[in-house]
Amino acid sequence: MEKKELIQKALEAQKKAYVPYSNFRVGAALLTEDGEIFTGCNIEIASYSPTICAERTAIFKAVSEGHKKIKAIAIVGDSDFTYPCGVCRQVIREFGKDATIIIANSEEEYKEYKIDDLLPHSFGPEDLK
Repeated sequence: MEKKELIQKALEAQKKAYVPYSNFRVGAALLTEDGEIFTGCNIEIASYSPTICAERTAIFKAVSEGHKKIKAIAIVGDSDFTYPCGVCRQVIREFGKDATIIIANSEEEYKEYKIDDLLPHSFGPEDLK
């Protein structure tokens, strides 16, 4: 899958966000190692703590369907280059240590990172051995 196609899927997912409190929409689309695509949007809850980010929605959907390796994830938000929160960075690290992370404003305007760029000196499964 082409990066622009993954960004387009994230933009489509962003439209489905449930954000009655912040009105800040985020969409994510991930590509698994075996070629499957999963999307997610942020979902806010009135008491806030159960709120979930778009990135984790997409990742948890993939994992719940048996796909545990992320090849790439595209993220779009309502502000200029919306980056994943710290919790999402840790979850991306768990399932996509070598994944390409695409932070996009549009199909034409995006930046690419690896998790080590966004979460240096991270802690992962191999540290528990």
